[in-house]
Amino acid sequence: MRTLCASTLIGEFFVLGFAGLVAMKEPDLSTATVWTVCGVLMLLSVLLCGMITRPGGVQLGWALQILLIAGGFFVPSMFVLGAIFAALWWASVHYGRKIDEAKARFAAQAASAGEGTAPERTRSQPQAEAGGTPA
Repeated sequence: MRTLCASTLIGEFFVLGFAGLVAMKEPDLSTATVWTVCGVLMLLSVLLCGMITRPGGVQLGWALQILLIAGGFFVPSMFVLGAIFAALWWASVHYGRKIDEAKARFAAQAASAGEGTAPERTRSQPQAEAGGTPA
């Protein structure tokens, strides 16, 4: 899960930076305000990459997604980009957990298979098991 979520957060880092450039052209917003808000959100996205497996990390990620979508009130294209990244965030969390569960299951199977002693194989056994004729 960590890799998928971190990839999404790094993508958001760049989107937030570009959104800041677009927001600077708005006459109602000061440059200091734009870069303070964007800078804090960019920093949060990078920090979340390391915190994603800790308690509350996923919830902070969801809060960032909500803030990204809310950025659409200042930069209208952020409604669409925020929704896309929220969908990517959901997929990263959902499929990342499935991958983590599968890895744990495979590790448990490998550990339990390693406990028993496997019989020694001769050269002809793999061919016979594969459906071939023994040499």
